[in-house]
Amino acid sequence: MIVSPPGTTIASFNGKVPRIHSSAFIAPGCRIIGDVEIGPDSSIWYNCVIRGDANRIIIGARSNIQDGSVIHCDSPNPKRPEGLPTIIGDDVLLGHMVMVHGTILEDRAFVGIGSIVMDGCRIESDGMLAAGAMLTQGKVIPSRQLWGGRPAQFMRDLNDAQIAEMQRGVQGYVLNAKAHADALAMGLETSGLGQASGLGETKG
Repeated sequence: MIVSPPGTTIASFNGKVPRIHSSAFIAPGCRIIGDVEIGPDSSIWYNCVIRGDANRIIIGARSNIQDGSVIHCDSPNPKRPEGLPTIIGDDVLLGHMVMVHGTILEDRAFVGIGSIVMDGCRIESDGMLAAGAMLTQGKVIPSRQLWGGRPAQFMRDLNDAQIAEMQRGVQGYVLNAKAHADALAMGLETSGLGQASGLGETKG
């Protein structure tokens, strides 16, 4: 039996159960379905949907998926027998209201607020997609480049200071997630509901 925290849905699909590390933060309003793995100290913020029904979705350590974002994947087919899973590495930042579908985001990738990343795309380590951009099918953002626009195109190279600033944002979200988890736990205790336990198959 899967026990979801109050206000969330964590559900199996076709025998696949979400695997969520015990240190990950899952905010109220999230819907996490099927073949999904979420690593240590990652955070899934309010009202996100992560739907691993057609393929697998993996989110590494310390990555944050901000409020209202949607992550999906693509089914196997004759041209692509493996389909298109969504693989998100470590220390990745996805801004609010991002849509990601069947893509690979390498370690330390950055996706700005309201952006769309389409099937078969890849953002390499330390690559950045600007807010509001659309990365169309099969495109690759090389390491240390900023792309923007609809459709997204190369804008400029990123310097060391800009990359360091991106990672400060990731570190800040790890700390902020712990603060929200504590605040929510305090609210549950005050309301008499107690703390929820058992996020699917948790990994300690």
